[in-house]
Amino acid sequence: MSLLNPANIPLSLYIHMPWCVRKCPYCDFNSHAVPDGQLSLDLEQQYLAALVADFETQIEMAQGRSIHSVFIGGGTPSLISAQGYQWLFDQLKARLDFEDDCEITLEANPGTVEHDPFADYLAVGINRLSLGVQSFDPEHLQRLGRIHSANNALDAIQQARQAGFERVNVDLMHGLPQQTEEQALTDLKLAVEQGATHISWYQLTIEPNTVFFRTQPVLPQDEVLEHIQEQGEAYLKANGYVNYEVSAWRKEQPSAHNLNYWQFGDYLAIGAGAHGKVTRPDGIYRFQKTRLPKDYLAKVPAEHVQMKRIEADELPFEFMMNALRLNEGVAAEFYPQRTGLDLNELNETLNQLREKKLLLADMNRIACTEQGHIFLNSVLEKFL
Repeated sequence: MSLLNPANIPLSLYIHMPWCVRKCPYCDFNSHAVPDGQLSLDLEQQYLAALVADFETQIEMAQGRSIHSVFIGGGTPSLISAQGYQWLFDQLKARLDFEDDCEITLEANPGTVEHDPFADYLAVGINRLSLGVQSFDPEHLQRLGRIHSANNALDAIQQARQAGFERVNVDLMHGLPQQTEEQALTDLKLAVEQGATHISWYQLTIEPNTVFFRTQPVLPQDEVLEHIQEQGEAYLKANGYVNYEVSAWRKEQPSAHNLNYWQFGDYLAIGAGAHGKVTRPDGIYRFQKTRLPKDYLAKVPAEHVQMKRIEADELPFEFMMNALRLNEGVAAEFYPQRTGLDLNELNETLNQLREKKLLLADMNRIACTEQGHIFLNSVLEKFL
């Protein structure tokens, strides 16, 4: 493994806001219900100050790089005021440069956007919204434990666009309990008609440590799921959306932040339970922060948990697991540049996959064929 040069690798920042109004039964994210459904100003200020202290401990990991993109996830980040974000950004930018065209994405729940108008979030530098809609169907929203109504969701997309947001992602799930093909397609049509510029469309999976895992709702049969997938993809393509990643569809530019993840870029991480990845000359490291908000707030500056070096024999799978999610894959030069490994060492595996028409024959790119994407898990197993 050769020495790595972090200067050639983009650096993003993930910020985790761990609170939400109510925990959804399918959710396995690090999210915690706030008392009375509202975050107090005192707790907001305390947490924002902890984020800044956390950030200060990671500045050396930047190794001279500026911040390429920011993603604020949760929980429900729109529980934090626009004024709070203005203060946070001022503090972060005073400690590390942000690129002039830095993409800053805020996840927002259509049921909690009343904290501040969308225009206020736009005014403080947030330039991309990701709305956690999941469905526009009242019965499905109720089954999913969502606190917003169908009208809330429709209004939120319209209000975001009217406020001046040119980039609005809508998260939608399909394969919901007792969902029909028609209902799944209606969800997509409503998002498109309301003006979503990006759609994250993914199938519901039942994760351990969730209410759904314990209660096991009745999900659509496999043949129904296949029809939903086929019809949904055809509809999105017919309406000008480009499928550039397994579950991501765009009319505008790709999400710069997610693209950096998939291209095996670096990202700092602040907030309770946040995960980060950084490259140093001697190797690549992953870390996470203390998970529970009360424990995180008790440790300022926040401690790293499981600061772990990715071993050389793990890197081929780690890299491919991200890169091959992209329909266009990545430039072949990214592999040595971002792992420190020689791509020639994978020639036997790559050639076998190319012969089976699972990888493109283009030697300058590492990318799956259409068939390869269908059997992506089998392709990835070859790199273990």
